[in-house]
Amino acid sequence: MTATFALRGPALLFCPGNRPDRFAKAVAAADTVILDLEDAVGPDDKAAARTAVVGALADLDPAAVLVRINAPGTPWYDDDVRALSGHPQVALMLPMAARAADVEALAPHPVVALCETARGVLAAPEIAAATGCAGLMWGSEDLVADLGGRAGRAPGGGYRPAVEEARTRILYAARAAGVTPVDTVLVDIDDRATLRSDSAAAVAAGFAAKACIHPAQVAVVREAFRPTDDEVARARAMLAAAEAHSGGVFRLDGRMVDAPLLAHAREVLRQAAP
Repeated sequence: MTATFALRGPALLFCPGNRPDRFAKAVAAADTVILDLEDAVGPDDKAAARTAVVGALADLDPAAVLVRINAPGTPWYDDDVRALSGHPQVALMLPMAARAADVEALAPHPVVALCETARGVLAAPEIAAATGCAGLMWGSEDLVADLGGRAGRAPGGGYRPAVEEARTRILYAARAAGVTPVDTVLVDIDDRATLRSDSAAAVAAGFAAKACIHPAQVAVVREAFRPTDDEVARARAMLAAAEAHSGGVFRLDGRMVDAPLLAHAREVLRQAAP
């Protein structure tokens, strides 16, 4: 875990590394922009995308930017790492993360590890605990392919059990290690209903952020993660009542309030902060 980088959320937005004309708009639209050198860029455009991303970093706030490099073992990984070595404060997203050593090899960069294979999901606790790990995200599309499955989505909504288990494992591993858990993207850009449902499920479970692949998805994610006015009011009332007590449990509006409920109230107010 790194103490020098805090991942901004809740809306992370992927932006192709070979589209520098979109960088500034993506940064303005999202809480964190992910400049992508991997899936969004074809083999013939890798070098140009790398040059564009590195050239733009001097003008971007490193606290609001991730760079998704290509996976270890690919022909572009070493060049990506070498090109970004001049920006050690910039966090990297590591695709196909499978070992803690993959994260630690990128020091001193903070790393958001993307677990999108069976091996990566099973190794998530070790990856999340690796020195330099700042966040953990899971990837549904690559995971289904790695599992040999045909579809990750359940007919009635949500994910099929094998995929939902991976989602849960990533959440547990991240929270246990004290790093930021990030929910996967929805590739159907126009399906706002599913995005809204997925985002609500993510925040209810404990994810701190969700990744987007199109600017139109950002507002939906932010709305789902933002506490309602009633939730904020209840949290404030609960914390105010707690100050009037000397400690231990107390009763408020017919409910017993203890330390876990107070922790939840503080988290609600943190999420509601502008």
